[in-house]
Amino acid sequence: MKLTLASSPHVHSRNSTAVLMRDVCIALLPALVWAIIWFGWRCLRTTVFSAAACAALEWAYRRLMKKDCTAGDWSAVVTGVLLAFVCPADIPYWMLLLGDAFAIVLVKQLFGGIGMNIVNPALAARAFLMFGWPTRMSGAVYALPDALSSATPMQALHASGLPADVSLLDAFLGRIGGCIGEVSALMLLLGGAYLVVRRVITLRIPLAYLLTVAALAFVFPRGNDRLVWTAWQLCSGGLLLGAFFMATDYTTSPVTHGGQIAFGIGCGAVTILIRYFGSYVEGVSFAILVMNCCVGFFDKLGLPKRFGLQRVRKGGDAS
Repeated sequence: MKLTLASSPHVHSRNSTAVLMRDVCIALLPALVWAIIWFGWRCLRTTVFSAAACAALEWAYRRLMKKDCTAGDWSAVVTGVLLAFVCPADIPYWMLLLGDAFAIVLVKQLFGGIGMNIVNPALAARAFLMFGWPTRMSGAVYALPDALSSATPMQALHASGLPADVSLLDAFLGRIGGCIGEVSALMLLLGGAYLVVRRVITLRIPLAYLLTVAALAFVFPRGNDRLVWTAWQLCSGGLLLGAFFMATDYTTSPVTHGGQIAFGIGCGAVTILIRYFGSYVEGVSFAILVMNCCVGFFDKLGLPKRFGLQRVRKGGDAS
């Protein structure tokens, strides 16, 4: 018998960071294809520009700080794609570049790089752009090249009414105005299913998130039909994009199973709270950012009880 001594980890996987991040990019392709069909080719240029800018900014920062280059792990590319997805199709490139710099340099690299940031970089950059240019970021563009600006379904829902100019089927398929990667619920569901099949994510956070939103919308409707109101809440805005692609970020989400469920419930509750009572029509970005700051608490909440451990009272007796 041969005894081999080695340091951890003792279990290895072929899935590297680059492989996982490429899977995320593949999962986002259906939503990007639909955005090109619905909004026009500018969506592709905007997405590629954002991804390339994030990768270049990460490479330049790491080179300037004389650190190992991590631009090849595709995490910066994913950040760039996600940031483009939560922006309008006609966003100016200079504004998008500012968001890319905020996400990569301030939110990610200044905290130590991948695995060290406390909030999702793409969502933090979107919040930065929303605070700086709220009118520009909230503008909805319908199918290009017409480039018609109009109210999004979320704006109608925020005003306690159902959208009058589009149907629920339009929202599910993506025939509505909005940001590049959030309009088609169908394409986002396909991408989320790909991530689950590839075991990049589990369904704990997305299901807890979506079921919480559905339950609260059904119990507290602002429309005459509970089911229709609930369906609109699920299909509108960035809910599906956030639930499958942002709330499940490894770095900024809990690792314990119970913590992940509690995290998803918290995201859903804060999303509805902001949608109903906030000044912004959409609450997904801010809900996930708030919950990102509570990940440590959720992990402690979800810690399993160690086998054989007994609780000791103040008097010293075990119970």
